Amino acid sequence: MSGDSWRQRATVAGAVFAALAVAAGAFGAHALRNSLSADQLAAYETAARYQMYHALALLLAAQLAPRRSPALLRAGCRLFIAGIVLFSGSLYVLALTGRRWFGAITPLGGVAFLAGWVCLALGSLRRPEPAA
Repeated sequence: MSGDSWRQRATVAGAVFAALAVAAGAFGAHALRNSLSADQLAAYETAARYQMYHALALLLAAQLAPRRSPALLRAGCRLFIAGIVLFSGSLYVLALTGRRWFGAITPLGGVAFLAGWVCLALGSLRRPEPAA
């Protein structure tokens, strides 16, 4: 996989996840406000907020890669995507269905988010390996 290829995919994923977070937030604020309980709405809003934070993190990591450690930043991007799917996805399903067992998946996404931030931090400190 070329350096630009994964960066381009991470940038597209970040932009798409950000757009979906805006749409989800608007949907929650307008269409769901009267149909969900306060707890369900809070979970839904948390999902949209964390999705946006990590969509922006994807964009940042992709843009840092040429000047820093691409391997760590690529790992961070993968972890941010996994976190969005697991953390935000499980909270969306929990909020919309009321099935509380989806809450058991949420911490896995949280761990992916944390690991992604560690990769972003370490990857930002390291210079790329020189070409051989």
